[in-house]
Amino acid sequence: MAFEVDGDSSRCSHLVAIFGDDAEREALLNRYKAVIQWNASRLQHFAYPAKRRKIAPPECCVCGTVLSRAYACLHCSAAGCWQDGHIKQHLQDTGHDFCTDVKTGYVFCIECEDFVYDSTFERLQKLTKLAEEEKATVFEASKRLREPYKPWRPDAKEQAALEGTMATPCQGRRGLLNLGQTCFMNVILQSFIANPLLRNYYLSDKHNSRLCRPQQTQMNCTSCEMDKLLAEVYSENSAPYGPVDFLAKTWRASTELSGNAQQDAHEFFIAALNQIHATSRGSTSLQCICIIHSTFAGLLQSDVKCERCGKVAEKTDPMLDISLELKGEHGHEQDLTLASCLRRYTHPEKLDPNEYSCIKCGKTSHTKRMSIRKLPPVLSFQFKRFEHKSADRSAARKIEAPVRFPASLNMAPFTTLVMHKQELLKESGSAPPATLIPDKTLGPEALYEYDLFAVVCHEGQIDNGHYTCYARSHDEWYRYDDDKVTHATLSACLNSQAYMCFYVKRHLDYKPYMTPSYVVTREQEAVKEKEREREKEKEKEKEARLKEVDVDEELLAVI
Repeated sequence: MAFEVDGDSSRCSHLVAIFGDDAEREALLNRYKAVIQWNASRLQHFAYPAKRRKIAPPECCVCGTVLSRAYACLHCSAAGCWQDGHIKQHLQDTGHDFCTDVKTGYVFCIECEDFVYDSTFERLQKLTKLAEEEKATVFEASKRLREPYKPWRPDAKEQAALEGTMATPCQGRRGLLNLGQTCFMNVILQSFIANPLLRNYYLSDKHNSRLCRPQQTQMNCTSCEMDKLLAEVYSENSAPYGPVDFLAKTWRASTELSGNAQQDAHEFFIAALNQIHATSRGSTSLQCICIIHSTFAGLLQSDVKCERCGKVAEKTDPMLDISLELKGEHGHEQDLTLASCLRRYTHPEKLDPNEYSCIKCGKTSHTKRMSIRKLPPVLSFQFKRFEHKSADRSAARKIEAPVRFPASLNMAPFTTLVMHKQELLKESGSAPPATLIPDKTLGPEALYEYDLFAVVCHEGQIDNGHYTCYARSHDEWYRYDDDKVTHATLSACLNSQAYMCFYVKRHLDYKPYMTPSYVVTREQEAVKEKEREREKEKEKEKEARLKEVDVDEELLAVI
């Protein structure tokens, strides 16, 4: 197997020497891949006690201790412990150069006496882990496994199109001017820019503002403004940009957001999603496949259970985001976390007797529980910090309680599949394990993992506050305060007073071995077009033959 090697001159000189020899390079990378593959496969089956017994735990080659976190030699089959220095002792005794932490994939060089970085190892680790996760994924609609991921490589046609092009230097970070208390708009636009799915959609020219249909332009196409916004941010110009047209079209489409008064960022977020949806390609009222629904849309399921006969009424509703009350599992505002708010959101609640009556027994004693039936590629959470107890806005208050939220989030405990599985285990009398993932019927844990990429914060009081935004760019965090962009840290982001949080799925799932519907439609239209052309040619040939017959008959008549 051939691997692409990093050409960075700042790499470890001992790695450069090994990578200079093809045979040694292949042997080292194959050994590294085998180690990562073993650990990834072990994690996929570790939740099953029967399979756990079949997998021999690694032992230290020196002291024989069973290793919870092994370091494997990249030149032989030895493994050792790091804490007692036995893996280093093995490298020195055998003259081997490198070992790796099987959990993180970090490579240690004994000659440098330090961990060394090379992007070749990083790429190989990600591809190997992804391949093992794909093997453990079984789709309910198909008995086949998940389609293997294939990295994009330009073909001959794409290579020809790329020739002669010049890469434009851009950072993708640009401040936005405050156009008169428009910080609520700026923070949401910065979250759109940091959103990898929206960014890739518009930068790949899926919606070109210059080629947009005239009727959409007359209807104030917000999708065109998104295309212009991404083009401006990823241009060579680093000066703050003023999204004047975006604001003007928002005012025309949503009159409740017009004017110079301070508005709610979440209200603008929902309004912007609706406007982009209405002006995007693929927008429909049923089973919409536009970029907004492909990115943010999921399904919520509510289960209403009769406490007498046990009948459960299920209902699903679409969602674009999840609004969470700032109350923990016991209704308090202290020690709040995103997980505790989600647990309260999915906790069963008793319904009022007048709200629902059982269709089976007619009783009115019911409990209702929410769960997430379908997870979207991008999860957006809103914390309900602004409490309106009456219609009078002056009586509203802001909840200042801090909420701790993680950089990585596992949504498995809040999904319908996992919650139903836990209920079945409880009903059968067996205590459910701490985690049900991985499970062949539920898929690998990677399908439920999300990474934080943007946070919208509100500072100040409800009537004179200010919005700021933290966003991730090239694995670095930045703070956006209107036109000011400053470098930040993940710690500063996690300690901020969050109003909205945005998470993106670590591995996007997709249906296996299926051609996209638009490709099928295009191919069908091409076949129909060829058939129509053949029919036209046949009609022309028939008309030509009829003309020849008429000419012959006229000649015979003359003779």
